[in-house]
Amino acid sequence: MKLGDYMVRLLDVGRFGLDGGAMFGVVPKPLWSKAYHPGDAANRIPMATRLLLIEWADRRLLVDTGNGSKLSPKLQDIYAIDPAFPPLEDALRRAGIAPESITDVVLTHLHFDHAGGATFRDGSQLVPTFPNARYYVQADQLAWARNPTEKDRASFMPENFEPLVEAGLLDTVDGSIHLTPQLSLHPVFGHTQAMQMLLLQTDDGTIFYPADLLPTHAHIPIPYVMGYDNYPLTTIREKKDWLERAAQEKWIVVFEHDAMVAAGTITHTEKGYALGNRVELEQLTTTAE
Repeated sequence: MKLGDYMVRLLDVGRFGLDGGAMFGVVPKPLWSKAYHPGDAANRIPMATRLLLIEWADRRLLVDTGNGSKLSPKLQDIYAIDPAFPPLEDALRRAGIAPESITDVVLTHLHFDHAGGATFRDGSQLVPTFPNARYYVQADQLAWARNPTEKDRASFMPENFEPLVEAGLLDTVDGSIHLTPQLSLHPVFGHTQAMQMLLLQTDDGTIFYPADLLPTHAHIPIPYVMGYDNYPLTTIREKKDWLERAAQEKWIVVFEHDAMVAAGTITHTEKGYALGNRVELEQLTTTAE
């Protein structure tokens, strides 16, 4: 999709599974299973790692990096990692994109399913996947990832971000910032400290990448909040604010983890917010034909 001077495409670089109850918090299973998926024998629901690629001028920006290829066999089994998807760097090459051509990487936050592909193992070394890119994360998120709580410690793996710091490639930002006049980052604080969302606003339309504020289209209703969220009442307040803007201004929302619906608009009904129209964005092929 071309929006002004920006070309926007999606990369679906993986499938994995997370516990449905954890993904929908206090919402009973009969409701979330109908809204999204009933889950497998282990109660895991299918999840995507859908990245956003934005290109303009001589810049090529990637938002998030998926699970990566460093998880142990035990964790791959727990999270039902789909082996049909290659490592991120190979997936990009299959899509005709050299990892060396990526100039910017926005990490919405440092949970392993968002930052895992930021580095990879080259022999015995952990190295940045995108050696020519600047990586961006909120300073408060990096501080949190380095000193997480008992609740979310398992989600942060230093091997995904400390090599970026050591290589001098990780830039920390504070609060809402503009990377360009049309492209901005905005932190929210319900899921984890200072997760950042991306907003691309042009005269031709707006793309919103809310990461885990709205991981799937089934999380659009206000009470559908993840058990993974550190501050669920904060998430609820943030959802109300951002969903209202998305609905009023007819934004295209990309659902990073949705295995069924890649993107769509938001509508406000008498029962609350809901998915409006599905939107088909160009998706690069990253698996073997």
